[in-house]
Amino acid sequence: MRVDIKVVAIAAAFCAASSAQAAEIAAVSAGRLLDVASGKYVDNPMVIITDGRITAVGKQGEVAVPAGAKVTNLPGATLLPGLIDMHVHIDSLAEVGGYNSLQYSDAFWSVIQTANAKATVEAGFTTIRNLGADRFNDVGLREAIEAGYVPGPRIVPAAYSIGATGGHCDSTYFPPSMAQKGPYVADGPEQGRQKVREVRKYGARVIKICATGGVFSRNTEPGQQQLSLAEMTAIVEEAHMWGLKVAAHAHGAAGIKDAIRAGVDTIEHVSLVDDEGIKLAVQKGAWFSMDIYNTDYTQSEGKKNGVLEDNLRKDREIGDIQRENFRKAVKAGVKMVLGTDAGIYPHGQNAKQFAVMVRYGATPLQAIQAATVNAAQALGQEQDVGQIALGRYGDIIAVGGDPLADVTTLEKPVFVMKGGTVVRQP
Repeated sequence: MRVDIKVVAIAAAFCAASSAQAAEIAAVSAGRLLDVASGKYVDNPMVIITDGRITAVGKQGEVAVPAGAKVTNLPGATLLPGLIDMHVHIDSLAEVGGYNSLQYSDAFWSVIQTANAKATVEAGFTTIRNLGADRFNDVGLREAIEAGYVPGPRIVPAAYSIGATGGHCDSTYFPPSMAQKGPYVADGPEQGRQKVREVRKYGARVIKICATGGVFSRNTEPGQQQLSLAEMTAIVEEAHMWGLKVAAHAHGAAGIKDAIRAGVDTIEHVSLVDDEGIKLAVQKGAWFSMDIYNTDYTQSEGKKNGVLEDNLRKDREIGDIQRENFRKAVKAGVKMVLGTDAGIYPHGQNAKQFAVMVRYGATPLQAIQAATVNAAQALGQEQDVGQIALGRYGDIIAVGGDPLADVTTLEKPVFVMKGGTVVRQP
């Protein structure tokens, strides 16, 4: 059979042209771009996103805009990478506290999380880490978002949290007659290893443990250690073997230190950390994720929402201590990521924590880095998110002012793009 080389060449060129036409290309220009790694501004930037990834970053007039690109011009606005919240509960509602949740069916929470996801991504948070959900809700939401059925951020799900019998991650609100027990309770190192394997099997992409008591559980105190060093070490070893990072809910000083010693990657809340714990975090390179905004919401709205007085009491007792310990940790050079515990306050208000971080010792740049380059590194996804740079996802937000002069501008983004697709625009 004789093959006409010229015909083959024409066909190949046609296929290549068709492929190029099929590519989704977006171009975004603005007044300036904040390089979050250096803290420097780039004036008159132009960013090109092809099929969801950034393929060019430079100055307007120096970067060619491909034919057919969807162009967004944002004169006077400041571009930043999409923000990352390292601690949310996407299937929770702050407005439904205490026993009020029992008026809703189990399936209610899997539905309401879709509205929470939409509010979150429209607020400029294009990536979240969900640290604890019922019925693998966060895994299902991640799948629905990735398949394009519902809008929302990129999700790193923990699914169920792993904790001790009677501890913060167990079901502690009911009498024995109701036989309520957290499905991922683990007592002893081997049970901990087994629970890591099981929760990973069903879709967890990070492991969440409860090392100490908590504010919003019953019959636990935040300072109580509830997993032993041996239990935490076994869980961390197992998770790391499977390539998963570990986050530890830890309010109390002893539990914080043992979590760091066990090799936990991010320590959540960190309310009652002592000087030894801060020093240990610096030495071991552990990340602190300190939710220092939500006390404002809980104390003003919690009672109305049904939060029990005992929970409000614990929140009052540790709120100011946590904030002062955040100040000490920042000054000591502990690595920080932004984790807000959204779901304790309404989803979509995540950026309100930036101003509190600045009030308690962080610079605006440090606060922004906690939600961008730092968070990406802590996730192990620095090649995908956290910067407006070549090869990263086209996750971009724009604010109307100067976030290094006024970090509250991040609370009202005028533009949000996720993977090259506009989520919010002026």
